[in-house]
Amino acid sequence: MPPKRKQTDDAPKQSENKKAKKEDFESDAKSKDGEPWNLKIVSWNVDGVRAWLKKDGMSVLELEDPDILCLQETKCSEKKLPDELKNVKGYKSYFVEAKTEGYSGVALYSKVEPMSVKYGFDEKEHDDEGRCITAEYEKFYLVTSYVPNAGKGLMTLDKRMDWDPKFRKYLKELDEKKPVILCGDLNVSHKEIDLANPKGNKKNAGFTQEERDGFTELLNAGFVDSFRHLYPDKEKQYTFWTYMMNCRARNIGWRLDYFVISERLVPQLCDNLIRTSLYGSDHCPITLLMHM
Repeated sequence: MPPKRKQTDDAPKQSENKKAKKEDFESDAKSKDGEPWNLKIVSWNVDGVRAWLKKDGMSVLELEDPDILCLQETKCSEKKLPDELKNVKGYKSYFVEAKTEGYSGVALYSKVEPMSVKYGFDEKEHDDEGRCITAEYEKFYLVTSYVPNAGKGLMTLDKRMDWDPKFRKYLKELDEKKPVILCGDLNVSHKEIDLANPKGNKKNAGFTQEERDGFTELLNAGFVDSFRHLYPDKEKQYTFWTYMMNCRARNIGWRLDYFVISERLVPQLCDNLIRTSLYGSDHCPITLLMHM
């Protein structure tokens, strides 16, 4: 995966999202059985929530009106969050932060108060980095996560390889109780179709065989990549573009952000949308529509 760079140069300015219109985010999607969607979840790696806020990132709430909004890589402790991020009208908010200020972090906003909320997944090394929130609802668990990056030169691939089986075990344990919806930046492009330059990235973070195999094992454990289930052959569908080399305008990107669902939720799946018209980060948001 290309190295990240600060939001300068070709990083879109605040006005970009104001071009988007609410009607562009409407959908009449239905499940395979013809049931209309009644649950909308939006997930977005914001690459620093305070910078995202300045770039009109919060407009996603007005445009999408989601039931649940999940943010990853907030890079901000709760005590330093701007008030407008702590108190969002109509939503209950939940935050988990890394012990290191300005690193990692996940947030969840929900119109309906969850039955329970869990921070982390009982693995101290990973939980200290603020990478996971689990919200329990009546009919499902929602897990939002910022999965460790294997790093430049694969310096942290070992950490990633430690994460994958432990996180998979956690998700399987949840799935035994009720269905799971996993969303977030999973830091892997699973297939060659999921990034613009597969041949040149086979030894880079996000597309090593080890990371791709880890994702395959997750799917084999009873889960489904909802986007590829709906659009198995759709090309040039990306959710991340480095700020360098004008990659977003040229659509040289990676699909790193996912909604992964329990297999038994597939009949209730209505759509999975990649919102490339929304700016504010080096990732764009993704939207899941379900009939629950």
